[in-house]
Amino acid sequence: MTASFLRLTGVTKGYDGRGGVVGVSLEVAAGESVVVVGPSGSGKTTLLRLVAGLERPDAGEIWLEGRTVAGPGRNLVAPHERGLGFVFQDLALWPHLTVRRNLDFVVGSAAAPRGERTERIEQALRLCRLDVHLADRYPHQLSGGEQQRVALARALVGSPRLLLLDEPLSSLDPELRVSLRGELASLRRQLRLTMIYVTHDADDATILGDRTVTLRSGRVQSGT
Repeated sequence: MTASFLRLTGVTKGYDGRGGVVGVSLEVAAGESVVVVGPSGSGKTTLLRLVAGLERPDAGEIWLEGRTVAGPGRNLVAPHERGLGFVFQDLALWPHLTVRRNLDFVVGSAAAPRGERTERIEQALRLCRLDVHLADRYPHQLSGGEQQRVALARALVGSPRLLLLDEPLSSLDPELRVSLRGELASLRRQLRLTMIYVTHDADDATILGDRTVTLRSGRVQSGT
């Protein structure tokens, strides 16, 4: 039996007795795309933050590529050492940095040589179909779709083994959402990424997911 790429066993995280997740167990295979759906407040974002190492579980364990990265009350592996890319719902681009410097900050954290950093930034820009002339602009100088592409490029520039996306297309108009959804699906296949994608949108789940998991009140309800 092939070992899971990502495994959560009985993971619980609460916030003063409200929200979070309760006893979540989930396995994700290498190269698989799992879409997580559920109503607001069901624990979807908390689940991503736990996998990313931005929160500590109150109970349970998280395994990534065969090693324990988190246990009850502690993170055993820091977020930047987990090989993850994260696209936040509000994108979280650093407003005081240009597009290039947003990406360079991520690559620099990986201690890549200068020449390699430049190459990886240019590759990420190409993958996300961002014109090179945008690289010296600041986030507020970009359209919504361009900001979305920059957030994805920043998540990919570190060559992640696991990509986490928290409703990244929710703020876009329908036409642009359809376009970027298709491009993301193509990009995932091209890079053979393992992905967890949180959404409210049924079309996102159909097009981007190999499997769908539903969260309600912090608990896993179903998987298809």
